[in-house]
Amino acid sequence: WLAAAGLMALAPARADVAITDDRGVSVAFAASPRRVVSLLPSLTETVCALGRCERLVGVDRYSNWPAQVSRLPQMGGGIDPQIEAVVGARPDVVLAAQSTRGLARLEALGLKVLAIEPKTHAQARQAFERLGRLLEVPEADRLWARIDAGVDQAARSLPTAARGQRVYFEVNRGPYAAGPGSFLGETLGRLGLGNIVPAGLGPFPLLN
Repeated sequence: WLAAAGLMALAPARADVAITDDRGVSVAFAASPRRVVSLLPSLTETVCALGRCERLVGVDRYSNWPAQVSRLPQMGGGIDPQIEAVVGARPDVVLAAQSTRGLARLEALGLKVLAIEPKTHAQARQAFERLGRLLEVPEADRLWARIDAGVDQAARSLPTAARGQRVYFEVNRGPYAAGPGSFLGETLGRLGLGNIVPAGLGPFPLLN
């Protein structure tokens, strides 16, 4: 018993991991979450790109990639999640957008919530790094570099005739468009394409 106690005393204590979300709220975790609910497709895809898809126990109705997430329980939309379904999944963390309704309600019910809503390439990388720390993925930087290199490769493979073409990217039937300052708009720019939406209208403007 004394020998075991001595070894435990020498072993370094595991420090809590604290993640600050886009609200500026710092959320502490004593251990890496094993049960994750994602209420935003980009966060669902990020979890899977980090190699932690098996930790997802529920997603929003719009998360459909990779294909395996289509078999997970759907818990409403990203804006209007089904609170009872989320609570019933017993998640260690809920990943959601800042605009998701019910975040305060989920927190009041004892769930840990991270509001992360990447809208640009820089914010997507930051989200990748934060979730990599949370989910204990030491190779997160290398994985992001591979994704980023894939965009560069796609740009190089674009046919010459397509370069400089002006594009309208419709996000949904509002119609909301992807402006140059959005993640999608930045991607179009990296591919050497133009955007018919002026930057002054914002990242996702509602058009007439």
